[in-house]
Amino acid sequence: MINQFRNLHPLNLVILAAYTIFMRLAMLLKVHPPLNFEFLEPYTRLLVKIPLQNALTTEANVFFAAVIVFVQAILFNRIINNHNLLARPSYLPALLYVTGSSLFLQFMVLSPPLICNFLLIWMMDKFLKIGKTPSAMMAMFDIGIIIALGTLLYFPFIVLLIMLWLSLMLYRSFNWREWLTGLIGFLVIFFFIAVFYYWNDNLNFFYRIWTPLVNKFPSEWQIKYNDYIVLVPVGIIMILATLQLRENFFRSFISTRKAFQMLFFMFVIAALSFYTKPDFRLFHFLLCVPPGAVLLAYYFSNAKKRWIYESLFAILVLSIQYFLFV
Repeated sequence: MINQFRNLHPLNLVILAAYTIFMRLAMLLKVHPPLNFEFLEPYTRLLVKIPLQNALTTEANVFFAAVIVFVQAILFNRIINNHNLLARPSYLPALLYVTGSSLFLQFMVLSPPLICNFLLIWMMDKFLKIGKTPSAMMAMFDIGIIIALGTLLYFPFIVLLIMLWLSLMLYRSFNWREWLTGLIGFLVIFFFIAVFYYWNDNLNFFYRIWTPLVNKFPSEWQIKYNDYIVLVPVGIIMILATLQLRENFFRSFISTRKAFQMLFFMFVIAALSFYTKPDFRLFHFLLCVPPGAVLLAYYFSNAKKRWIYESLFAILVLSIQYFLFV
């Protein structure tokens, strides 16, 4: 499988589509009640009236989620190849994106983080471009707007504002205009929302939007470790990828080194942003899939011994399937 996806043969798109469905067999074969899907935060549903009460059947929900993941994988693959983050252009990023989006049953249904991954992938593209332009002001303004739109869909997306300044520190020398422009782009969207609430004499509700930002980070964890054993092969591949990246780090282009540092920070921030959602669910960690998939693809793109990397991927896929069914 890995060797097949190491090239850009068009047949890989057909195989990828079949693989996307295959990874969701456990969800399709099990009996589930109809699944509700609400992709807007309460403060956004007051602005946009969308009928969300009619629950989709499990099959329809999983199908639409699979289509979204497939489209995201193609977009993601194109961006990674365009920025030359791997040894050579391939369909490995798409393959690993689909795999990462299939780790848990909660990842396979429609959810706000799944929709937000379109915005996250778009942000990644813009972050990877800011070191190649004479001025990053317009790009940062656009990213600020993207983060605001993501926050309308899913509040924890707001924590990615930190990426505005981390990426500027990585890619560019200090320019206060660039540091301010991204924040202005974010505030423009919420300025209009504040005006809407003011016109409707409901400004107090607008203030309550921001209360999750002062939530305390959880000090106690309730984790069912058996549910996360599937992450063991993922962790092993990530460790191998990190060792591979470390070996090639100073032989890589400066832009590539900065890109992987940026993606690491994005992964960490996306993971830790769960604390802003007291009732968060496991599907929150779909936000970690795009940056995490790059690291996984890096290993499989650079690994030398075929029997090792093919065996690792097979173990990963089989363990995912096993834990999804049991």
